[in-house]
Amino acid sequence: MRVSQTSLIVLGAAGKMGAKVTEHIKNSPACVFAGAFDIAPGPGIQASGRLKTALKKADAVIEFTAPAAAAAYAHICAEFKKPIVIGATGFNKAQLTAIKNSSKTIPVFLSPNMSPAVNLTFAVARLIAEKLGGFDIHISETHHKHKKDAPSGTALKYLAHIKEVYDGPVPVTSIRAGDIVGEHSILYAGPYERVELIHRAHSRDVFAQGAVRAALWLAARKPGLYDYFDLLGLKKFGENP
Repeated sequence: MRVSQTSLIVLGAAGKMGAKVTEHIKNSPACVFAGAFDIAPGPGIQASGRLKTALKKADAVIEFTAPAAAAAYAHICAEFKKPIVIGATGFNKAQLTAIKNSSKTIPVFLSPNMSPAVNLTFAVARLIAEKLGGFDIHISETHHKHKKDAPSGTALKYLAHIKEVYDGPVPVTSIRAGDIVGEHSILYAGPYERVELIHRAHSRDVFAQGAVRAALWLAARKPGLYDYFDLLGLKKFGENP
């Protein structure tokens, strides 16, 4: 029996993450590659201006671009009634509002980190903060030197979940160096002991694989704003800020 496949478009395909997402789509038996687009077209990558034609035949879109572009792409996808997975980070309030407005028309998957494991640790970080009263908490994150936003969207998401249950100050420190894919650490320091929650990404493949998984899941959803707490069934551990 033939397995149904989901037709996916990649935006920001000339970037490192876009290239990884394209690779995973092409290697997945659950997917059909419906096109790659970027403002800097090249071999196998079309100019962004040709996106609307391709959208007519696609089932969903995955983007790894920049905040302003992501908000604009969400608006275009809403126009064509196509779900979109947003991998960009560093949004301002107006851009987030625009994306939320698009989610009233289409399913939008918005997550600062596409690793399922990282998203699971969001819930764990919140639980530890809730249960270890009186502990000091510090968040630190390290990324490659070309990453523009600091703190990272992932670090800010840890902070938001922790602050749901913790009233004290939570410093966040950032390091930009070399080609480090991504590392996040939450330190809980109390009297006589400490706990450290650490996630290290060894390859961008984990984010690309997670984005494709999100797109396959999102294609069957109703309009709304979703993230990995929805996909993994983690809402009971705290609403996503």
